[in-house]
Amino acid sequence: MEASTGTGCSARTLTACVIGGIVLGASVLALHLAGPVSVPSLPPLDAVRRRLRRRRRPVRVYMDGCFDMMHYGHCNALRQARALGDELIVGVISDEEIKANKGPPVTPLHERMIMVRAVKWVDDIIPDAPYAITEEFMNKLFTEYNIDYIIHGDDPCLLPDGTDAYALAKKVGRYKQIKRTEGVSTTDIVGRMLLCVRERSSSDAHNHSSLQRQFSSGHGQKVDDSGSGSGTRVSHFLPTSRRIVQFSNSRGPGPDSRIIYIDGAFDLFHAGHVEILRLARELGDFLLVGIHTDQTISSTRGRHRPIMNLHERSLSVLACRYVDEVIIGAPWDVSKDMITTFNISLVVHGTIAENMDYAKDDANPYAVPMAMGIYHRLESPLDITTSTIIRRIVANHEAYQKRNEKKEASEKKYYEGKSFVNGE
Repeated sequence: MEASTGTGCSARTLTACVIGGIVLGASVLALHLAGPVSVPSLPPLDAVRRRLRRRRRPVRVYMDGCFDMMHYGHCNALRQARALGDELIVGVISDEEIKANKGPPVTPLHERMIMVRAVKWVDDIIPDAPYAITEEFMNKLFTEYNIDYIIHGDDPCLLPDGTDAYALAKKVGRYKQIKRTEGVSTTDIVGRMLLCVRERSSSDAHNHSSLQRQFSSGHGQKVDDSGSGSGTRVSHFLPTSRRIVQFSNSRGPGPDSRIIYIDGAFDLFHAGHVEILRLARELGDFLLVGIHTDQTISSTRGRHRPIMNLHERSLSVLACRYVDEVIIGAPWDVSKDMITTFNISLVVHGTIAENMDYAKDDANPYAVPMAMGIYHRLESPLDITTSTIIRRIVANHEAYQKRNEKKEASEKKYYEGKSFVNGE
C-alpha cells in the first residue's frame, strides 16, 4: 500500500517536470523567434532635473528707478535684485514722472532704456513706469507680469507728500530690501559737475585743490565750500576686490576666439558708450575693453576730468552685457606686445569720441594695429559723448542745483541715521 503510493507521487512529479520543461522550452523558442526584448531605460538624471526646473515657475522680481546718469551703484542694485529671484524685470520711470517728483532728468527716457537693457543682470524692462507703486500698478505687476516680489534699497524713497513709495508692497508682504551701494548717487555725480562749474568761475583766492585729484583718489571735501550753501558730497567710493569679482565674468576667451579690443575713458558711462560696445561685440566672440587711467585722461582732456575715477568707470563697463573683460588702467598706445599678449584679432574705435585728432598726431596710439591691418573704425550709432552730458548739466545748472539741494537733504538724513545692513 505504501509502495504504490510512493510510485504514484513519483509519476506525478515526473509528469509535472516534463510539462514544465515543454512550457519553458516553448517560451524560450518564442522569445528567440520574436527577437530581443526592448526594456525601457530610465531618463538621465540631468534630464529629470531639467524637467523639474521647467515645472517650477521662475521667481520674478521687479525693481524700478529713474536710472538717470546710470552708474555702478544702479548696476550693483540690479545685481542684488537679480540674486533674489530667477528673472529681473526693471521699471524705467518716465521723464514726466521724474520731473514731477524730483526735477528734470539729465538723460531722456530712450537713453535710460538703452542703459538699463545693457545691464547683464536685467531680463526685461517696463518703460514709462510710475514713480509711485499704486495699487492698480501693483496688481498689474502681480497679474500681468507675474511678479513675486518688489525690490528696493535700504534708503528711503519718499513721495512729495512724505509717504513711502513702497508702502503698499510692504503691506501685502511682497517687498524685499537690498543694500544701497555706498559712495555714489546721481545727486553726487551731478554735484561733482556743478563743483567743476563753480570752481572754473571762482577766483584763485578760493585756493581750491584740484577737483580732479579729489575725484580720482575717491576722497575730498565732505561738502562744497564755494559759498553756494550747497551740501554737495564728493565721492567716497571705496573699491574692493570683492566688488570687482561680483561684476566680472567667470569665463575667458576660447583658444580660437576672435578677440575684439576697444579702449577709452568711458567717463560718465552713457548710451553712446553702450551702443558702440554692442557693435564692437558683434564683430567677434570676445570683447576686451581697455579703460584709461585718470592721469591719462587728465593729460588729454583737462584737469577736471575724469568725473568718475578709474575703479568707478571699470565697474560701469564690467556691468555691460556686451563686455567680456576689461583692462583696468589700459595704456594709451596699443603696442605689438599688448596685441600678442591678449591675442587681439581686431582693434576698433568709434567715429564719435572726445578726441578724434589722434590720427593727426605724431604719436598715434593706433599706429601699430593700423600698420598690421587689424584696425577698424566703427560708425557710432549715437552722437553722445561725456561732454554732451556735462553740457546738459551746465546749460540747466540752476535747475539741477535746486534738484540737488532738495535731494541732498534726504541723503543727509539717510547718512546720519544709517545703520549696518547685511547684503552683497
